[in-house]
Amino acid sequence: MRLARPLRLLYVQVVLAMVLGMTLGHFWPPAGTLLKPLSDAFVGLVRMMIAPIVFCTIVSGITSLASGKAIGRTIIQALALFYLLTAVALALGLATAFVLRPGAGMHVDAHHLDSGILAQYAKHAQARGLVEFGLSVIPETMLGAFEKGEVLPVLLLSLLFGFSLNSYPRVGRPVLALIDGVAQLLFRILAMIMRLAPLGAFGAMAFTVGRFGIRSVGSLGMLMVSFYVACLLFVALVLAPLARLHGFALWRLLRYMREELLIVLATSSTEPVLPRLIAKLEALGCDKGVVGLVLPAGYSFNLDGTAIYLTLASLFIAQACDVPLSAPQIATMLAVMLLTSKGAAGVSGSGLVALVATLTAIPDLPVAGVALLVGIDRFMSEARALTSVISNACAVIFVSLWEGACDRARLAQMLRVAEPGCPDGANDAATDTAG
Repeated sequence: MRLARPLRLLYVQVVLAMVLGMTLGHFWPPAGTLLKPLSDAFVGLVRMMIAPIVFCTIVSGITSLASGKAIGRTIIQALALFYLLTAVALALGLATAFVLRPGAGMHVDAHHLDSGILAQYAKHAQARGLVEFGLSVIPETMLGAFEKGEVLPVLLLSLLFGFSLNSYPRVGRPVLALIDGVAQLLFRILAMIMRLAPLGAFGAMAFTVGRFGIRSVGSLGMLMVSFYVACLLFVALVLAPLARLHGFALWRLLRYMREELLIVLATSSTEPVLPRLIAKLEALGCDKGVVGLVLPAGYSFNLDGTAIYLTLASLFIAQACDVPLSAPQIATMLAVMLLTSKGAAGVSGSGLVALVATLTAIPDLPVAGVALLVGIDRFMSEARALTSVISNACAVIFVSLWEGACDRARLAQMLRVAEPGCPDGANDAATDTAG
C-alpha cells in the first residue's frame, strides 16, 4: 500500500518518529533507554560516509576553482568570518549570563560535587596550544586521515590532492572523472542510509526522554532557558540581519533546510547532515569549490552554539559556586574559549569536553562544577548543534557571494519556491526520500 504523500516526506517521517520516541520514553522509560543503539547506529552509518564524501567534494571543488589565489582568498575569508562569528557568540553568551544570572542563589559547594563523572570528558580536554592543534590536523598516514573520520585531516589531504590535480591537468583529468563517479556512488549510498533517519530519530528521542525525563531538569531549568534564549538571539539578531544584508531571508533558508534541522534536533549532532548540506548548498547556486572548502572547515572552526554554551556555562558555574570573576579574568576566559571552542570538534560530548578544557586553563573556576551540567547537557546539545549548523550554512552563502561564486537568481528562486522535499535539481545528491 502506497503511503499518503505527506507521509512520504522525510521531515514528516522524522517529526512523527520523534513524537513516538518521546511518547515511548515518557510512558515506558526502561524501554526507551534500550533504544539508544538505534540512534548510535544511524549516526555511525552517516559518519562512515563523511570522510570520503568530503574528500571527493573538496577535490572536485578545488579543480573547479582552478586558481590557487582564489582558493587561498576563500579560505582566509572563511576563517575571518568564523572567528568573527565565534567572538560575537561568546560575547552574546556572556551578556545573557550577566542579564539572566541562571546560577545566582544556588550556593553550591564545589568540594561536595562528584567530579568522578567527568573522567570521560577530561581525558579529551587537555589544553592545547595553537602548535598542538595545528599538528593534530596532520594524519599519521594518508589512509589515517579517513580512519578516524575527523574533518580537518581529510580537508588537508583533499587540498593537497586537489592542488596536485590542478598542477597536472592532463594526468589529473581521468583521476578527477573517477573521483566524480565515486562521489555519485557515495551520495547514492547515503540516500539509502537516510531512509533510516526516522528510525534514528525515534531511538534518540526515546532514549533522551526515558533516560533523563523532565524531572532531571530541576533547578537547572533556568540555565537551559538562558541558553536557548541566547541561541535564538544569535540567530535572530546576528545571522538574520547578515542574511538580509546579503540579499536573502534567513527564515526561507531555514525552511529549505528543515529536514536537516530536524535530523540535527533528533540526533543532537551536526555530522549526519554534512553530506546533505553540501548538496543542498550547491543546489542553491553556491559554487561547489566554495561549498567544499567552507562547510567542512566550518564544522571545526565555526561552532557558534558551543561558543555560546561555553561562556554561559562558565558564568553559571561561577554564579552557582559563588566565585567572583574580575574583568581581566573574564577577558582571559574569552581568549581561551576562542581556542577551546574549536579544539573539541568531532569528539563525543564536545560541549562538555570544551568546557572542561576551558576551566582547566582558568584556575579560579572549579572544574568540578561541570558535574552540575552533565545531567542536562543532552537537552542543550540540540540547541548547540542547531545554532552551529545554521551559522555554517549562512557562512557558506556569505563567502560564496563575496567571491562572486553564487548565482543570486538561483538562490532567490530556490529559497522562494522550494518544495517541502529537496529541490528537483538536487534530489539525487541531497538524498531526498520524498518520492
